[in-house]
Amino acid sequence: MEIERTEYGTKSAEEPAPDVPWVTIVHNDPVNLMSYVTYVFQTYFGYPKDKAKKLMLDVHHKGRAVVSQGSREEMERDVQAMHGYGLWATLQQDR
Repeated sequence: MEIERTEYGTKSAEEPAPDVPWVTIVHNDPVNLMSYVTYVFQTYFGYPKDKAKKLMLDVHHKGRAVVSQGSREEMERDVQAMHGYGLWATLQQDR
């Protein structure tokens, strides 16, 4: 009589995929000044002035910029914070 052994640690078809990171995207708008957007990125995210300015210029010239990355819950919090500052922001799964 043979005993069939199951392997532990093997991935089954029912196992969910790992949590893919999410990103917060800030979009360009005709309302907020570039200096204000830079200020928000420095104040909320703690980015140095150069990084905040680069992200602001991406928003201004490209129409959008990814400003943070993390779990869905963290990105939902960041999007709500951006809305609180009057910025247009969304979240999506990072590819």
